[in-house]
Amino acid sequence: MDDKNLDRRIRKTRKALRECLIQLMRTKRLQDITVREISEMADINRGTFYLHYKDVYDLAEKIEDDFAEEFDRILEQHSALELSEKPSLLFNELYPFIKRNSDLISVMIGNNGNINFENRMKDIIRDRALRKWLSDRYSADYTANGILKAFSSYIVSGCIGLVEYWIKNGMQETPSEMSSLTEEFITKGIRVLQNPGDR
Repeated sequence: MDDKNLDRRIRKTRKALRECLIQLMRTKRLQDITVREISEMADINRGTFYLHYKDVYDLAEKIEDDFAEEFDRILEQHSALELSEKPSLLFNELYPFIKRNSDLISVMIGNNGNINFENRMKDIIRDRALRKWLSDRYSADYTANGILKAFSSYIVSGCIGLVEYWIKNGMQETPSEMSSLTEEFITKGIRVLQNPGDR
């Protein structure tokens, strides 16, 4: 078997394991899911599972890592200047990505999910997008400025809340509509931050 076919089989197996884990997490907590359950659902033997992952936690961690890496790449594509002039550049790429990964996001922020996943997403948004952008826009040291840190926390929680709302409501709005809505909310927040007396 050539490398191309082997790579295709590996991708296919890992995709099946990902889908099975997500399906099981809709009704069970991660710690209650076994390798045997996932293997049976994916129609592979346990030995094949162990060729790819050490255990269920390793599978979940690798899935989260892949998601976080792609998420991070999207946030890093635009400079602070570009985003300050046109935030929609980011959101127009982010919401289609969220839609493609809505199965994973819904279980990870759901009742059986992993709070570390949500915190990791918040850290990426804060560190890769907001911190860079706010530090560029304000001369004060971002990390020492209590108002900027509070504003950042508010915006990050709001972004995660919008994503959660969108997924839980069946993604009735298009990614483009969600992009516009997010940009509007953030723009209003920035306006208040820049002109506190002007509400």
